Amino acid sequence: MKFSLALLLTFFTTICFAQLREGFVYAQDIIEDLAVELRYCNDNNFVGQQIDGYHKEVVIMTSQAASALQKVQDTLKKQGLGLKIFDAYRPQRAVNHFVRWAKQVNDTLKKQEYYPNVDKRHLFKKGYIASKSRHSSGSTLDITIINLETGEELDMGTPYDFFGPESWVENKNLTKQQQANRQLLQKVMLSNGFRNYPQEWWHFTLRGEPYRNQYFDFPVE
Repeated sequence: MKFSLALLLTFFTTICFAQLREGFVYAQDIIEDLAVELRYCNDNNFVGQQIDGYHKEVVIMTSQAASALQKVQDTLKKQGLGLKIFDAYRPQRAVNHFVRWAKQVNDTLKKQEYYPNVDKRHLFKKGYIASKSRHSSGSTLDITIINLETGEELDMGTPYDFFGPESWVENKNLTKQQQANRQLLQKVMLSNGFRNYPQEWWHFTLRGEPYRNQYFDFPVE
């Protein structure tokens, strides 16, 4: 029996993307020039190891979130800038991994880099770790802005996932350029349908998200 090339491509595409839930898309397929650095796919994160459920460096989000993010990218590209994604859809098993790690109070491998001024015992109380995450609903993003020509991130004053008031959106203990960079990110995201999280300059959720309070657990792959 002979198979056409188109039929074979359809078959392999179905196999590769079979785990992607209906209503979700791969953002790299939708948004041109989107930079990606999924920190939870490797050990460059506050835990210090690859996180459960992150099998491949692909960005998954709801189709509605991707459409809104495309508008953000189009706006930034007019200034020679673009978006970089640190995290989007996050499976519940990854959140469970964070919870287990937070309870291991003696595991402070990445403390100086990510939470130097926060006692690990207080991560739950201060809201840095929780048993549920809006990311698991598929329309919450961790994001920054880059220079499209150089690929360099704009200076936001703190690294991504830095725990502390230094990362709050309204932190004033910044240089004028750092404040301007943060405000640019806030403005372009909020004007295109997202709302922010005041304690994390990188964190945004789509207004009217389609799966609010639904927490999915399919892997990132």
